[in-house]
Amino acid sequence: MWKVIWKVCYPLAIYQSLNQLFKILDTMMAAHISANAVSTVAYLSQINMAISALGGGLAVGASIKISEAYGEGNFELVKRRVSTLFALCGLLGMAILAILIPIAPQFLRLANTPEEFIEEGTVYFILELVSLVIIFFNNVYIAIERARGNSKRILNLNMMVIGIKLSLTAFFVYVLKGGINYISIATIVSQLALLGVAVFYMNAKENVFGFSWKAISFRKLVVAPMIKLSVPVIVEKMAFSLGKVVVNSMSTVYGTLTVGALGISNNIGGITTNPQNGFQEGASAIISQNLGAGKKKRALKAFWCVLVMNLILSVILMSASLLCLHQIADLFANGDHEFAGRIMEIYRMEALGTIPLGGSAAVMAFLYGYGKTKLTLLLNFSRVFVFRIPVLWGLQHFTDLGNVSAGIVMAVSNIMTAVMSLVILRLSSARSKRRKDRRRAKLMFCGKKNGGKHDWYTGAEENQNPETPGQFKISELVLV
Repeated sequence: MWKVIWKVCYPLAIYQSLNQLFKILDTMMAAHISANAVSTVAYLSQINMAISALGGGLAVGASIKISEAYGEGNFELVKRRVSTLFALCGLLGMAILAILIPIAPQFLRLANTPEEFIEEGTVYFILELVSLVIIFFNNVYIAIERARGNSKRILNLNMMVIGIKLSLTAFFVYVLKGGINYISIATIVSQLALLGVAVFYMNAKENVFGFSWKAISFRKLVVAPMIKLSVPVIVEKMAFSLGKVVVNSMSTVYGTLTVGALGISNNIGGITTNPQNGFQEGASAIISQNLGAGKKKRALKAFWCVLVMNLILSVILMSASLLCLHQIADLFANGDHEFAGRIMEIYRMEALGTIPLGGSAAVMAFLYGYGKTKLTLLLNFSRVFVFRIPVLWGLQHFTDLGNVSAGIVMAVSNIMTAVMSLVILRLSSARSKRRKDRRRAKLMFCGKKNGGKHDWYTGAEENQNPETPGQFKISELVLV
């Protein structure tokens, strides 16, 4: 299982790291334009994340049921769910563009965006909305490839996107001397390239995970399980992102420089935590596939393996980021020593939550794999609205800590989320054990009632769901 986890997850960890590189490059390019530009991009990125949570949550929740159907060997249902998922993303994207583009400035004011950011960032925000809709489709495609365990393709495609994005952004900013709008145009072009590749692979013959207009179905059997799992994930991701917007808004009392420093600190933190998310996503796909195939013991083993790997990874990445913090801060600050100092001040506190987040990411993989999206919603909602916003409010009103408060709340919320995730894991395990004991007692009673003629309880849950004879052999990478 160790080899399986590593083989599936490390490309996804690199993929998540490269996604974070997107944000870092945008911020660094914006820093070359102006100090106000870097703060605008950093601030608006949090609002964009809240909107992208709609498509991202739908992709994550639906991919769990796609993985499960794949593990069961029900390939007709896989194709129907994949095709319907793309259709749902299309409808969602059109609704977002139709609603938000006409009211973009008003929407930004509603999100308590500083007026100087609105003046420079309205067109940038509209262009980002267009890119987000494209990313909705790309996220679905990536989730589908992740569900089938094809993590190397995900990595290769993302490297292509990074190459296009980096080249275009450098050309627009350094050669054409363009503003932040050009940064967004580079994103749109790079994501369109990925979408083109996705269309090519999705139309490949004999692709179980391919798209078909005829396979689109809004029947309850197809849609309901995906929506049921997706809604909590969407709410979870939106709440988390909106919570970050609230934190940014609250941080404006320290000045726009602190807002920009907090955004950059979050970007640096993403370098250490996004690889954890890659292992989380890979492990959740492995867990859900094994559960679909009736291999519960392997699913549990996958959880323990990813927990150990994430903790080791967290220690290494946190140490490296702190050792190189001065150099990293200077890259973003573009010679502004006050700005660099503020970035380092905030991040040194934020970094304290890196290792605990590694543990909570493993628990999240376990919960996603088992389809317990309501519990993941509870965790991420509490992370922001219980452990972050109230703590920041308290620090602002009852202490004189100033700018460093923004970093302290990040550390507190991440540590407390890890503690809460362990408590939920423990309670879920105890509940599952009680159910298992009740089922054992019931089956043993039934066996005795029938004169002991039937062995109703096998003592091994994996044997209760034997594989269907002649069933298609599921990816050996995951199950063997």
